[in-house]
Amino acid sequence: MTDSSKQPSFEQALQQLEQLVNELEQGDLPLEESLKKFEQAIALSRASQAQLQQAEHKVKLLIEQNGEQQLQSQEANE
Repeated sequence: MTDSSKQPSFEQALQQLEQLVNELEQGDLPLEESLKKFEQAIALSRASQAQLQQAEHKVKLLIEQNGEQQLQSQEANE
């Protein structure tokens, strides 16, 4: 999953995480397969967290830019 084109979207990652959790909660898997699925879940969780942080950063930048634009507009009107 190092290539960004292979990374699932945030929504896909959540869906995959939910599926993995359901499979793990059933408790029917052999230990080795459970560990593999747990590792996949951790990787999806980290990728999702990174995507959330990027989105939060973009929102913060947009809010700051919008605030500056509004401030400049108000100063021009005075």
